[in-house]
Amino acid sequence: MTTQPDAAPRPIVVKLGGSTLGSHDTSLRDIAAARHDGRPVVVVHGGGAAISEWLQRLGVEAKFVRGLRVTDAATLDVVVAVLAGVVNKRLVAELSALGAPAVGLSGADATLLQARRYDADLGFVGKIDHVDPAVIEELLRAGRLPVIAPIAIEPGAGPQLLNTNADTAAGEIAAALHAERLVFLTDVDGVLDAGRHLIPYLTAAEANALIASGVAAGGMIPKLEAAIRAATAGCATSIAPGTAAGALASVLSGNGDGTTISGQ
Repeated sequence: MTTQPDAAPRPIVVKLGGSTLGSHDTSLRDIAAARHDGRPVVVVHGGGAAISEWLQRLGVEAKFVRGLRVTDAATLDVVVAVLAGVVNKRLVAELSALGAPAVGLSGADATLLQARRYDADLGFVGKIDHVDPAVIEELLRAGRLPVIAPIAIEPGAGPQLLNTNADTAAGEIAAALHAERLVFLTDVDGVLDAGRHLIPYLTAAEANALIASGVAAGGMIPKLEAAIRAATAGCATSIAPGTAAGALASVLSGNGDGTTISGQ
């Protein structure tokens, strides 16, 4: 009688954002420790503050419509350079220094993320409509830690690079990978109710209701939408205060603060 090999563990997708980029928290050490423990980890990162800083340095005015950065051709060049270059490579270098075999890439690599432009008001800002996770899966099989910048490709004549929301990209990637968990390490405590009290647990339907009622607003909306998307693939989501020491380890052990969203 032959025994079947154990199935490969499902990956953890970690979205870094808010004050967790460039601060002195333990997020990167936590990610490296999870990788050392044998957990397959994928990192998706934003970098809005760094983009705004570089735009200011270059004298390019930052504009926002409906909470999304208006991205004309000049702004797109800065977005790509900062996200796929400066921010991505700094994270790769820091994770590598912690002993994690990090590999930096963007959604443009191996057509990982494909998107379509929203409308003329936003310029080169894309809504993701297809994820090809093959390059991530290949890196995970090789024991690497992918670190992904949310730049997408718009197929067709061109083709055209597009700026996408990092929270949305994390949710789409988690769904495509059928990840075990999607973790948002943020600078907030989690999801709050109308009375500004923390909600420890939400179903996808309850998360949808918070968006529809207007209780969830601003940057929390794309996080909840990403959690709802991930739930369709059986992936639970945690929105946790990433500035707390050991936040990721606490979430993965089931003892973390913040909010957990699942399909049930």
